[in-house]
Amino acid sequence: MKTTIILLNINEAIDIIRALNSPLRRKMLSLLSTRQLNINQIAEELSIPQSTCAVNIQILEKAKLIRSESVPASKGAQKICTADLEEVVIMLKQENTSANDKIIETEMPIGLYTDFSVSPPCGLVSAEKIIGYYDQISSFMNPQRAAASLIWFSKGYLTYRFPRNFSSSKKIDNISVTLEICSEFPGYKNDWPSDITLWINDIEIGTWTSPGDMGGQFGRFTPRWWDLKNTQYGFLKTWKVTKNASFIDGEKCSKITLDDIAINTCDSFIVKIGVKEDAKNLGGLNIFGRNFGNYNKDIIFKVEFE
Repeated sequence: MKTTIILLNINEAIDIIRALNSPLRRKMLSLLSTRQLNINQIAEELSIPQSTCAVNIQILEKAKLIRSESVPASKGAQKICTADLEEVVIMLKQENTSANDKIIETEMPIGLYTDFSVSPPCGLVSAEKIIGYYDQISSFMNPQRAAASLIWFSKGYLTYRFPRNFSSSKKIDNISVTLEICSEFPGYKNDWPSDITLWINDIEIGTWTSPGDMGGQFGRFTPRWWDLKNTQYGFLKTWKVTKNASFIDGEKCSKITLDDIAINTCDSFIVKIGVKEDAKNLGGLNIFGRNFGNYNKDIIFKVEFE
């Protein structure tokens, strides 16, 4: 089960904001969200001149809200337009940069994943309520997922895209991903191991074995409406990739280096966290965000420079 989303910060989204600042272009997007149409068809549907249609299509293309391709027609070629993004998420919160410009941190809400594949038991809750329905994969497409504070599934993954918002001339010393996680068991089970793996830019960084699905006492920030019989808190874990190797909480987990994940050529950082189908300990995954668990954090992506 997949969903196609583009995630941008406010500075990267200028073309999108300009493109959407037009009732006509919004109507075009609505048309193209369900059908593939050529310029003539769009102009006829909206009762506008073809020249006006073509100009506005170019603006939507520049913003990457639609894609177009030329296909053979009875006379020459025709331009077929498609809108294939389900969501555009614009993050207003900016990255935290230290005074000496040596560190950039981005905190990503756990519900703003850009792709997913999950198996029941699974679900999402915010600090106030259940999102969708338990054990229904369709709940992972619910727009309210942006407010999620706890997400769980038995196997599969969530993918997050972090923007690269610094000059290519800056030399990276290391990157790291920090999040609160634990295993997943119906209710909870403190001795239920699970092999949890993290990937960056589709390269497997390392696997950590969670000792269990933690419960029996409230997490420090877990809301009191959440039944004490359920998962309550996790472990704060950090995966770090350096020039020489990769580490989990300071312990070497693989030989993967910054060069291996194409750190100098990628235009964004794609982080995937999940449990592989062939994991030795197939014990699921809980991910905690703000207002849940023991650490009141979402996913922290940190870049440190030389």
